[in-house]
Amino acid sequence: MSSDSTITSVALGNGGPEVGVQGLGCMGMSFAYGPTTDEAEARATLERALELGVTLFDTADMYGLGENEKFIAPFIRAHRDQVVLATKFAIVPDPDNPVQRTIRNDRPYIRQAVEASLRRLGVDEIDLYYMHRRNPDVPIEESVGAMAELVAEGKVKHLGLSEVTGSELREAQAVHPIAAVQSEWSLFSRDIEANVVPAARELGVALVPYSPLGRGFLTGAFVHADKELSSDDWRRTLPRFTGDNAAANAALLEPVRRIAEARGISLGQVALAWAQQQAQVHGLTVVPIPGTRRRSRLEENTAATRIELGADELAALEPIAGQVSGGRYADMAFTSAGRE
Repeated sequence: MSSDSTITSVALGNGGPEVGVQGLGCMGMSFAYGPTTDEAEARATLERALELGVTLFDTADMYGLGENEKFIAPFIRAHRDQVVLATKFAIVPDPDNPVQRTIRNDRPYIRQAVEASLRRLGVDEIDLYYMHRRNPDVPIEESVGAMAELVAEGKVKHLGLSEVTGSELREAQAVHPIAAVQSEWSLFSRDIEANVVPAARELGVALVPYSPLGRGFLTGAFVHADKELSSDDWRRTLPRFTGDNAAANAALLEPVRRIAEARGISLGQVALAWAQQQAQVHGLTVVPIPGTRRRSRLEENTAATRIELGADELAALEPIAGQVSGGRYADMAFTSAGRE
């Protein structure tokens, strides 16, 4: 391993753990994005990530009804002192119809969920435990209070929230320190910049962008999800990747393509460099968690941490998000944007 290929590290929020400046989203290794074609390659990708300085590994209990936690468990246990393990609770899929989901933020469920995750992962403590989605019917003080009890009991080290509003983040921080907020943030999804990002900066909370590559769309890997992706690929349900929206949104990649060609890099590296650079633009810690199953793609992604876009390039990319057709999800009710 050459030192020039190793990414730098950063503190994940005030009092948070030290992590590589880019993490790894593990969801797609066994869930949501079609069949897992090569399990051995996915496991090799986990090992290679650690060699490259990636230390934040992100999963959730609902990814494959716990199967994703089980998938990464051997790797986590083998490198327990080197990795920062993040998992999440709150989304409860119906086993008979996974599209049907409920959101649980109540204290009894949180305690049940953490014990189940600890068992599947085979660890004594979770480094970063996120509330995956917010149920507004449960006071956030109750949810974060229950999470704080897990810290006091030594089952969890740090707390995180996913898809919360700026005001919800402030309410949570008043109960217990929050290390990180995870939300979709990319060239195509910038709604969190209005309220969530300023609140995180003010409170010293890190931002962990998920889907910084637009679930692969920003890499040019596909255009029409319903025509190009397998029947079990979850992206076929997302409005911006289907129908007329898909073609309109693909046309928005033209400035990304121009920058990539001029620099001799990939579209994905432009998108990731943009995401990494938001740390400087907004003055807070930003640790994107692109997901991949392949070492070659992982190496491409981590290399993007060493690419700095110029002012003209940033200006060319600036208008894209405002022109995107279709929502991030078919139902935006459980996103921060749906409650702002």
